Amino acid sequence: MKRQFGAGIALGILGTVLAAVAIWIVVVYTGAYNVAASERHTDAVRWTLDTAMRRSVSSRAGGVEIPRDPPEDLLATGAGLYAGSCAHCHGAPGGEPEEWSRGMRPEPPRLAEAATEWMPEEIHWIVANGIRMSAMPAFGAHHTPEELVALTAFVDALPGLTPEDYAALTGTGGESAGAAPVPAGDAPARP
Repeated sequence: MKRQFGAGIALGILGTVLAAVAIWIVVVYTGAYNVAASERHTDAVRWTLDTAMRRSVSSRAGGVEIPRDPPEDLLATGAGLYAGSCAHCHGAPGGEPEEWSRGMRPEPPRLAEAATEWMPEEIHWIVANGIRMSAMPAFGAHHTPEELVALTAFVDALPGLTPEDYAALTGTGGESAGAAPVPAGDAPARP
């Protein structure tokens, strides 16, 4: 009797897995899921992608030393990198992201608020490796380790910065504190 019960459970699990795979194949091959960026993800897809991303980042982050009280020159370097590469999509203190970035799915988070949800080591991992299917690029191959640390330190400090702080760090001196790039002379040199 126990043997038949166990076999029934095993067949039930196998049947469920096969049905799920069949549904997945039908959805993929029929184009039933709308992949248009003009439409928001369904709640189930948004939850799945967000949860997978957060768990993946937290399990891989670490192994890098991020200063807990970074010096202003490190923050200024990070601010310059942020202004030139990140503010377009994520916005900045006192500035909105570029309008075109609002059409991305998932929509890039406003880092002045969202950075509080991440540990500095996780921010570093995201900056260095990017996030698939989100338009978040991997900066690790194009930035030095020092630049990655500077950018991480800046993003970690971003929630506490005022528009005036941001303008001072980027050298914009009261100009647009949003997605305006830093003048070329202010960006750190690349090796």
